Amino acid sequence: MGKFIKWFEEISIKDVPSVGGKNASLGEMFQILVPQGIRIPPGFAVTADAFSALILQSQISDKIYSLLSRLDPKDTGELAKVGHEIRTLIRSTGVPEEVANEIREAYAQLCLRSGAEELDVAVRSSATAEDLPDASFAGQQETFLNIRGPEDLIVACTNCFASLFTDRAISYRSTKRFEHSKVRLSICVQQMVRSDLAASGVIFTLDTESGARNVILVNSSYGLGENVVGGRVDPDEFFVLKPLLGGQLKDAATVPILRRKAGLKQVKMVYSGHGSRTTKNIEVSRADQEKLSISDADVIQLAEWALAIERYYSKLNGHDTPMDIEWGKDGRTGDLFILQARPETVHSLESDLQQSSFVLNERSKVLAAGRAIGARIGAGPVRIIKDVSELDQFKNGEILVADMTDPDWEPVMKKASAIVTNRGGRTCHAAIVSREHGVPCIVGTGDATEVLKEAQVVTVSCAEGDEGFVYEGHLSFKEEKVNWRSLGKPRTKIMVNLGNPAQALKTSLLPVDGVGLARIEFIISEYVKIHPMALAHLKDLNDTEAKERIEKILGPQKTNPAQYFIDRLSEGVGLIAGAFFPRPVIVRFSDFKTNEYASLLGGKQFEPTEENPMIGFRGASRYYDPLYRDGFALECKAIKHLRENVGLRNIKVMIPFCRSPEEGEKVLAEMKSHGLVRGENGLEIYVMSELPSNVLRAEDFGKIFDGFSIGSNDLTQMVLGVDRDSSVISHLFNERDPAVLKMLEMAIKGAKKSNRPIGICGQAPSDYPEISKLLVQADISSISVTPDAVLKTIHVVLDAEKICSAVSDQQLRSNL
Repeated sequence: MGKFIKWFEEISIKDVPSVGGKNASLGEMFQILVPQGIRIPPGFAVTADAFSALILQSQISDKIYSLLSRLDPKDTGELAKVGHEIRTLIRSTGVPEEVANEIREAYAQLCLRSGAEELDVAVRSSATAEDLPDASFAGQQETFLNIRGPEDLIVACTNCFASLFTDRAISYRSTKRFEHSKVRLSICVQQMVRSDLAASGVIFTLDTESGARNVILVNSSYGLGENVVGGRVDPDEFFVLKPLLGGQLKDAATVPILRRKAGLKQVKMVYSGHGSRTTKNIEVSRADQEKLSISDADVIQLAEWALAIERYYSKLNGHDTPMDIEWGKDGRTGDLFILQARPETVHSLESDLQQSSFVLNERSKVLAAGRAIGARIGAGPVRIIKDVSELDQFKNGEILVADMTDPDWEPVMKKASAIVTNRGGRTCHAAIVSREHGVPCIVGTGDATEVLKEAQVVTVSCAEGDEGFVYEGHLSFKEEKVNWRSLGKPRTKIMVNLGNPAQALKTSLLPVDGVGLARIEFIISEYVKIHPMALAHLKDLNDTEAKERIEKILGPQKTNPAQYFIDRLSEGVGLIAGAFFPRPVIVRFSDFKTNEYASLLGGKQFEPTEENPMIGFRGASRYYDPLYRDGFALECKAIKHLRENVGLRNIKVMIPFCRSPEEGEKVLAEMKSHGLVRGENGLEIYVMSELPSNVLRAEDFGKIFDGFSIGSNDLTQMVLGVDRDSSVISHLFNERDPAVLKMLEMAIKGAKKSNRPIGICGQAPSDYPEISKLLVQADISSISVTPDAVLKTIHVVLDAEKICSAVSDQQLRSNL
């Protein structure tokens, strides 16, 4: 068309030097992926040659780079002054007339293609650099939305060119050691999607916190997407299991969404006319805030497209390339569109060989809490920043506290020990910048600027799962770095014990063969909080106060309280099973004791009082008893939903505290009545080997169950006759007692004789390496330990296997 304009269909990834990463990516997708059904709004690029033509006018380039050469980017005051001077210079110069004419002509053609007299367009920056894949220029330059008419478009393009020299962009390039003169700016002019009438958001083809690759994170909020990117709203969040997308499921009815979380979505950005002010934020009603902004079908469609984009770029680049994608839904047509895509630039650049883990050594009073970004810990004095004019007050090592951070704040964000905001979600620009600079960040606290005081010393911990905490004082913590990829792989399967879904994705990165014990007690107590029977029989609950509290928790779901339990338990277990998919995850049905069940909301009415709950009404005995049968039904329905509707066939289930094979038969019959049939759709059912009867009758148990898992804590209790809840005789509890060790060996031999696999999921291997050695020598199938003990156990097991191999070789030579 001309030397300053290229249409998307003319552009490929090879054109980065002339059109920048964003435009090159759009052109590549337009050529390759649009024919495959992925919708991308049409548009064109104003090339970087247009930028060069602008700054060569009146030789303003010399002045620009002279100012930058003398600048100390750490001096925020001087940075603001120089940035403003350069931007003013570019705006006053304006684009050359030959560039303006080509922009006008291209816009006219775009209007003609769309059938509109004057089309609304988005004007976005697309920076160029030789080593662009190693950096994220996202958010460094300006975006202008809802631009209509050729003259307003030229003004927006001029402002876009000037935004190459925003304070944050200058600071970012200095940090990344890019020469300013080697980075130019191209512009993306793209037809607007009317997401102001529907929803929009971002997609990451990995978990943004842990870097786990087997999930896709979809964020969504009402209106235009700038609020999500800018952190002005807490968006809806969906986790989709990547391996079950892309036609990989035989059953098309499955919906592999692991988690749906409704964000607050307090405001939405909509059109407000044209000219100088093109958009505005309006409030979202409470009813709409509580709803999800897009449907399951939309989530799956977006995830499918994101996976296709990731696969294409991975093939193109010759290596795994997680993607950061923006999308919008047109409220007039209901169609979804991909607006832009770029490689994710935090986890994709991390070394696969090194794992860094932060551990808090102590705790104090929690001052504020919100969504944890990253998994680090930082400490220092609080500095509350209300607006950009106060940034020059910020000092290295302080804790940046704000209502929300703006991209303009990037120069000080990288100097912070931690960042805490009232608003924002895990994919807002502030969160992305925090991850990139390795700064712990907590977003969405709601009240950090009110409860934290200027100069107050605090510790910000993002190392405890999804939720981040601001603690009072400077607490002790440590960083541990481990090069675990260099470890060998034992013959004995190493698995992990896990109960907290928030730790699942991070833990799944460990070199383990699956989850040997997924406890659902934590999920019930923390995610559900309500006694299952109280939900199954809410109308019959006598405790008026508890009933009111339950109905308040249920909210709109109070008409179907049983489904609330199924949904919450499904979400918790699903996150664990999805994180490790397709590796096996053994889910143990609830094993609370009666006193623990009674402490759940609404639980007292449904639990008997026992003198010794540790050996009382627990485990298998509850599942077929009228006192808990309806509660167990809800547990079964949650597992059935995950295996059949989500597609998590890697879930195995396990029965705890099963006193006899006859009792096991009763439990299996109860499960069958709720649709969980051993062997159907590959369902395996294990039993805990934690009672002497499990060991002594192993062959009988092996006839009705598919495998065993030793519970060393309860087995020690039962062998030694020590109530492990009793502090009086706690000194007698000894998992290394010869009688216990003998019972462990017998349990393994019994399982082997039954031709059934047997593992151990108790605490003993985590605490005592010598027990791990004994288990290897006895030829146990798997050892499941706590996450912090995985690497240590691998070392111990490898050593034990070497010893066993040496002994075997010696015996073989002796026989010869």
